Amino acid sequence: MDKIIEASGFNHQVNINERKNIIITGVKKIVSFDNEEFLMDSNMGTILLKGEGLEIVKLDTHDGNVSIKGTINSFTYMDEKQKNKENGFFAKLFK
Repeated sequence: MDKIIEASGFNHQVNINERKNIIITGVKKIVSFDNEEFLMDSNMGTILLKGEGLEIVKLDTHDGNVSIKGTINSFTYMDEKQKNKENGFFAKLFK
């Protein structure tokens, strides 16, 4: 599911509470998501969030705020090389 969020003028903040809840501000677009992975574009770059049982609790498309619950295993900012490498791996896997 693709969700476009216009939030270019907002600050970017990340708040993780006990690896069970995360609130991210300044999210411009949720590229893809499922219960184990979220890929998002933010004001500060592309974010890859991995975990278990992940689900959106709140999505504010006007302000670019996302709240997600579940077990958070990793939170990574990706550069273009990493993003292309991830896409290349999955593209090869599903051909």
